[in-house]
Amino acid sequence: MKGYIENIIDNEYGYIKGEDNKTYYFTKKDFLSNFDVKIKDKVEFKPNIIFQEENKEILKATLISKEEKIPFKRIFLIVLDSVGVGAAKDADKFDDVGTNTFKHAVESVEFDYPNLKKLGMFNLAYNKNEETNSYFTKGIEVSNGKDTLTGHLEMMGVITKKPFKTFMNGFPKELIEELEKRSGRKIIGNKVASGTEIIKELGDRQMKTGELIVYTSADSVLQIAAHEEIIPLEELYKICEIAREITLKDEWKVGRIIARPFIGNNGNFERTPNRHDYALNPAHETVLDILKNNNYSVISIGKIADIFNNCGITESIKTKDNLDGINKIMDIENKDFTGLCFANLNDFDSKYGHRRNPVGYANALKEFDNYLPEIINKLNNDDMLIITADHGNDPTYKGTDHTRENTPIIFYSKSFKNSKRLDDFISFSKIGYTILDNFDIKNYKDYSILNELK
Repeated sequence: MKGYIENIIDNEYGYIKGEDNKTYYFTKKDFLSNFDVKIKDKVEFKPNIIFQEENKEILKATLISKEEKIPFKRIFLIVLDSVGVGAAKDADKFDDVGTNTFKHAVESVEFDYPNLKKLGMFNLAYNKNEETNSYFTKGIEVSNGKDTLTGHLEMMGVITKKPFKTFMNGFPKELIEELEKRSGRKIIGNKVASGTEIIKELGDRQMKTGELIVYTSADSVLQIAAHEEIIPLEELYKICEIAREITLKDEWKVGRIIARPFIGNNGNFERTPNRHDYALNPAHETVLDILKNNNYSVISIGKIADIFNNCGITESIKTKDNLDGINKIMDIENKDFTGLCFANLNDFDSKYGHRRNPVGYANALKEFDNYLPEIINKLNNDDMLIITADHGNDPTYKGTDHTRENTPIIFYSKSFKNSKRLDDFISFSKIGYTILDNFDIKNYKDYSILNELK
């Protein structure tokens, strides 16, 4: 029988979780091979029943062999939210021809980005072929969309063929009336707007009346803004849960409900880190679910848990901004675990992309570049770092919407002996399938590039 080491106590005895989902006890002398096993190691063993009393079985295991060690014990997947590297082939269908988020951001300043350059980011954005220390390629999205949900879901194996609903003329009267009735508060706004601009416009009124500011964007979102001193967070979150329930109807089904609390006074309003997203459950099992169901850690940093509605997550860590997210990643690097740390750094998109601020975007990229050596230094030899993005958001392009772009996909490990540009990924899902292949959970070798990473 096969299973995995669930626990080891004092290096003398422990427990194996069998593929029959039963727990087997073992001692050091029960092993027919060396006792060189660790928690989570996969093993083959001979099960024995010591005795049976009524309905209780005392189960014992004799180890036959230890399966080959997984290539990378810990994988750190960092999403640089919206950092695209050039217009996709179908960008014309999204009116995004000529976009290139990374290139246009860095060209707005005179900084150098030596660490991102070393990892191949400039090769991707500028179609160069300079020497790197990584394996790198472009990701080509096959989902029908250019938003947070479709990008992240595709990375984890869920392809979105039918785009989520958008409401470019505001939400239907019937939806607004139902939300007013169930929340007990009137609604103002109800239009496409920038979050920072609409609280400038309506924040003072919201404080005086206690109304809810509802707005949307070119994304499939319904956002609700309220001053934290007027509507407590607990109430705002409850209202967002009501909105999520209401918008499960097919005709109103948006991808996310987002709580957008703010503080301050008229002319000086500021959004707080207490944002909370209420997403739809993924359409089917994701890579995260498969990892969790196979007893691997899935640690979310930033808004990852919100995006997947907590499905497949074993630990969730909130962040305030990019720098907080970077520090949380480095905290997890100090932790012993086997599995995936999945992080999203959102400032690129929310603070600089949508606001069309190329210099701010470039500064945020420079901050990440500055911390990359420390992130890399903390990696163990059997760790792998993957850096990617979920879509583009060119800060020099017209409008305020995301842009349909190819994304960077960069693989780095201290154990790599080689480096090269890989063939373009037709679908972001190759990231997730490569992660599954690493942990030898399901046979996705036809879709994985793990054997190329040497």
